[in-house]
Amino acid sequence: MRLSYKNTTFCYKILLLSTLIAFTGCKSMEPVVMPKMQTMPGAFNRIENSPEHLLNWKEIFTDRELVSLIDTALNTNFELKSEMQQIIVAEANLKLAKASMLPGLNTSITAGLDRFGKYTMNGVGNYDTNLSPNVSTNQQIPTPTPDYFMGFRSSWEIDIWGKLSKRKEAAYSRYLATKMGQQWLRTQVVAQVAQLYFELIALDKHAEILKRNIALQKKGVEIIEAQMAGGRATSLAVSQFKAQMMATQGSSYQITQAIVKTENELNNLLGRFPAPIKRDSSSITRVLPDQIYAGIPVRVILNRPDIKQAELELRAAKADVQAARKALLPSFTLDAYSGINSFKLPLLFSPGSLASGVLGGLTAPIFNRGALKNGNRIANAAQLSAFYNYQRTVLQGYQEVSTQLSAIDNYKRAYQLKTSEVGELKTALSTANDLYLAGYASYLEVIVAQGSMLNSEIEQVGLKRDSYITLINLFRALGGNISE
Repeated sequence: MRLSYKNTTFCYKILLLSTLIAFTGCKSMEPVVMPKMQTMPGAFNRIENSPEHLLNWKEIFTDRELVSLIDTALNTNFELKSEMQQIIVAEANLKLAKASMLPGLNTSITAGLDRFGKYTMNGVGNYDTNLSPNVSTNQQIPTPTPDYFMGFRSSWEIDIWGKLSKRKEAAYSRYLATKMGQQWLRTQVVAQVAQLYFELIALDKHAEILKRNIALQKKGVEIIEAQMAGGRATSLAVSQFKAQMMATQGSSYQITQAIVKTENELNNLLGRFPAPIKRDSSSITRVLPDQIYAGIPVRVILNRPDIKQAELELRAAKADVQAARKALLPSFTLDAYSGINSFKLPLLFSPGSLASGVLGGLTAPIFNRGALKNGNRIANAAQLSAFYNYQRTVLQGYQEVSTQLSAIDNYKRAYQLKTSEVGELKTALSTANDLYLAGYASYLEVIVAQGSMLNSEIEQVGLKRDSYITLINLFRALGGNISE
């Protein structure tokens, strides 16, 4: 059956109209205007000896036991292992996006059976063909008509508008984003292990101070009991000294429990069941590194793994928007096949059954344009969300570094003053003991002096711990330097 000239012209008009509708629809979906990026300050409040690159964590944390714990955590932490699987997923999605740009080739073995009616084109054509004297017995078409095929089929969507390449670009950006996410997580693990380690040795120092004070308080109780036996002290004084000693003993049990809790948290980061943590408790007494690891925000903050991850997610979202807009344009596909095809099984492998074909088609969406437009709106909203997330991450990173730089100075000055305070209180306690033995001071003055010195020593250890944790937080806020 042949189409008339009018029918052919009508088909061409329909095809042209569909194409124009597709182009017009795509043009009407204008891209969303992105808000303006906020400008960061040119520098932090203070910059001292800013290096061109961040130091590696092993250059900052030099305690051998801590280095060993961090190395273990980077290899055994379950969250890191889970993140590695996300990278594998992102890599697989990237390969899928790349594969979608290549022709698909499939092996095909099919068998079918058709029964054509007498008043159908195929039915009439087959009947008329069988009556022809030019058709041999093997060429006569049986009724019902089998259809056997064995060969290869291929389909290829040619990326004439760049839709598939934009999807590949989005997948690649997300793959890189997961890599940055893993690097950021490694930084978090290093910081968490270091923080718990210094909390643990601070608790050790705390327990040591309590133990020393309990020994002093026991000696004080013995002295006051001896004085009461000689009539120089009352039972009230003995009770006060004992109560103070018991309070200190109670605090020591609380510290013991805090040590167990911190050890278990650290073991959890190491991906293992509770076990003793080897540590060098003298680390808490060491001087903090003098070098401040901060530079110009554009050079340092923007290289933070979480900020680079947010930037890559934004780049992927932009590519998604472009791919969604291009999906409204017509798609050009090529379909081809090659193999052996026959309506009689015994003739399938004969030379006369060799067959091949190719078909090109331009497909423009019409009735499903609403779904495609909504997909474009979703992509635009996701792009704006990624933009705001990027801005939030940059702002948060800048504020974190600024806060930690200020904290390092303040904790350093507070620790210096607290150290002087501890020295003065030790002298005061010694003087109070001497005056009490000489009868020039009351037992309450001795108790107050002992309590003040104990609290001051504990606060001194706490400030040193906070100073180390501030350095750790600064390392984390700058993104760290975690080598694979």
